[in-house]
Amino acid sequence: MSAPSTVRTGPAPTPARGTSAGRPRKHRGWRQRFGHPAFYLFPLPALVVYVIFFAVPTVQAFQYAVTDWDGYSAGYRSVGLDNFEQLARGDDLFVNAMTNSLKFMLVVVVFQTLFSLVLASMLLRNSRSSTLLRAVFFLPTILSSVSVAFVWKFIYDPNFGLANSALKSVGLDSLTSSFLGDEGKAIYFLAITQVWFHTGQMMVIFIAGLQQIPRELYEAAAIDGVGRWQRFRHVTWPMIAPATGIVIAYTTIQSFKAFDLVLGLGGNPPQGSLDILSTRIYTSFADSRFGYAAAESIVFMAVIALVTLIQRRTVKLTQSGA
Repeated sequence: MSAPSTVRTGPAPTPARGTSAGRPRKHRGWRQRFGHPAFYLFPLPALVVYVIFFAVPTVQAFQYAVTDWDGYSAGYRSVGLDNFEQLARGDDLFVNAMTNSLKFMLVVVVFQTLFSLVLASMLLRNSRSSTLLRAVFFLPTILSSVSVAFVWKFIYDPNFGLANSALKSVGLDSLTSSFLGDEGKAIYFLAITQVWFHTGQMMVIFIAGLQQIPRELYEAAAIDGVGRWQRFRHVTWPMIAPATGIVIAYTTIQSFKAFDLVLGLGGNPPQGSLDILSTRIYTSFADSRFGYAAAESIVFMAVIALVTLIQRRTVKLTQSGA
């Protein structure tokens, strides 16, 4: 008895179109290349908000920056780049605001990053009080900036403030100060308020970053006899690098936006010791110099972009060399 034959006779079957066995398609469908049209509707609300509240005002700022518009009149005339030339020649008030902003940003970024990292490391331990302490340190971040400003205004009060009273009670009368009235130190007391206000928020970011580090890395380092500093440098620091970059960038932007905190603390003193870029722009608007204020805001935006770019580059270089 012979075995059944498997050889087909007759014409070979035609492969289905679009299958791998068939001839490859030269043109794919629109949906295969770009997806379903409904997917493009999801980002549409965010795009509309971005255009209305960011793109359009930015374009208008460039438009008004080359005019002498006072913000009220129906008409205005073009002054070219005169507003920018005045800023470049060294407007004393603007230079003072720029200097204060850079001092404020530097102090806030350094101390807020360090304090939040130290707090996160301390509170990461699984003790009974760690959860309570996390909530306590995070509490200031849920307050409004105006409330925080009023609290610290009471602390800094030169006559009845808590800070001077505490110094006097421990015999440190020589350290009492007018704080916000001190022309050379007022910007640093403003920085202390900013650090207290936002350290809890940055602490949460560092806690999330530290919790992602595998325990096996520390166990291996302990077996090799690696000290604490070396463990931080070669294990902790590289692993929390993304969190550090976020904290520094966010802190930088926050420090340039401390407008409401300055006003809440009593506004800018006459000598301009608390005048930062955001309050300088506000003052120009209030003085009916809308075109000049628009030019200041463009320079302000360029400074933030430049500082953020330098910081991101520095953090990347530091992390790559860690």
